[in-house]
Amino acid sequence: MLTPVPIPALSDNYIWILRQADSRSVVVVDPGEAAPVVAALDHADLHPCAIFITHHHGDHVAGLKDLCGLHPGIPVHGPADEPVDGVTHAVREGDRVRIDELDTEFEILDTPGHTSGHISFVGGGIVACGDTLFAGGCGRVFEGTPEQMHESLQKLANLPEDTLGCCGHEYTVANLTFAEAAEPGNRAVHERLERARSARASEVPTVPFRIGEELQTNPFLRCDEPEIRAAAAKRAGRELSSASEVFAVLREWKNNF
Repeated sequence: MLTPVPIPALSDNYIWILRQADSRSVVVVDPGEAAPVVAALDHADLHPCAIFITHHHGDHVAGLKDLCGLHPGIPVHGPADEPVDGVTHAVREGDRVRIDELDTEFEILDTPGHTSGHISFVGGGIVACGDTLFAGGCGRVFEGTPEQMHESLQKLANLPEDTLGCCGHEYTVANLTFAEAAEPGNRAVHERLERARSARASEVPTVPFRIGEELQTNPFLRCDEPEIRAAAAKRAGRELSSASEVFAVLREWKNNF
């Protein structure tokens, strides 16, 4: 099992360090800026052995050039179907990435929707899911379609329930506030929201999250639940025939929430 460590960056981003307890080598995920990564590595006397990139947005890649300059030759694994300067190993679903320093192999999943070529890395008990799945929510659909995003989320929902999700932003309180509106009868949502508010009041990250908790509280993974289907149909003003239709209505509702 890997230990994922979130590094706050920019206004609400997280850069991730993935490490083993007995190793100084780490993987850095989605370095939106270099300085916080350098500071965290120096403070703990750690050394990056690889970099993972989930998608091309600047707040996930802007620190890549500087980190590569500090660590010449470091392998950078990123999406094969997106333009990311500095990627040395382009990967897509079906590929596997072996990190010998962590004794861990990662499976690549295509998780488009937020961007057209977004990928996620699964291994060592974690999923680095970028801006596809958030704690209590999901990313906006910028380049893909709602159907693609729904399918991507289903891939992540099917991971083992104890998998730790390492997402790109601290959006949990806002996401769960929306979840309450979409499914007001879900007590687990209320309880999780209170815990998240308490954590943020103390400036404690609400991530990583467990997939099992998402299945119980994340409306975008619960599109077949009767209360959510009814809320989405009311919002749309019509009956919705599929879970992907429910998802599309929920996502548009959240965009304007």
